[in-house]
Amino acid sequence: MDHRVHQVPHHALQFPNVKKSVSNQPNVSFKDVLAEQQELKLSKHATERLSERNIQFNDEQWKMISEKVMEAKEKGVTDSLVVTSDAALVVSAKNNVVVTALGREEASSKIFTNINGTILIND
Repeated sequence: MDHRVHQVPHHALQFPNVKKSVSNQPNVSFKDVLAEQQELKLSKHATERLSERNIQFNDEQWKMISEKVMEAKEKGVTDSLVVTSDAALVVSAKNNVVVTALGREEASSKIFTNINGTILIND
């Protein structure tokens, strides 16, 4: 027998005991989970900037922004600039998160990088 060939003993594979977790949530539908994942969220930084700059959106405006971000995401946009009459928002469409916010007049003198789409909303 060749000294370079060694017999390796075969051991049965042992898998750790995996317990299935039982959700504490009562019968949450897939539709609800999907809607929650698609909901546009604010980062801590964006929340602070909106507060500092006294920028507010009503429910209708926020819904429009969310819909347009989802539409852009479907077209392949991952990071976008959303420009409204009052503000400019940098949004990660990939993660559904508003990254930062600026007042519209403040945004006019800025250069935005790392975006691959722009959404203009006239409200």
